[in-house]
Amino acid sequence: MAENPAERFDDDPERVETLREIADDVRGDSSESRQLAAILYRVSDLYDEDEQTDPIEIYRNVETIMQIKAQGGREP
Repeated sequence: MAENPAERFDDDPERVETLREIADDVRGDSSESRQLAAILYRVSDLYDEDEQTDPIEIYRNVETIMQIKAQGGREP
């Protein structure tokens, strides 16, 4: 009934490049801009034939990023 989420995304090098260019453009000095860039890079991995990921894995990764942010960052 449920399909493998990773199977829904065809390799699309142009989309990978576009998402990563946008990530590079939005990355700045603020933690929010770095977080957004990291999320865009993770999403681009869905369309990269060299990456093995799926939407659920990306969601969990983003959730972890947001939890770390809410806790005030990583401890050294």
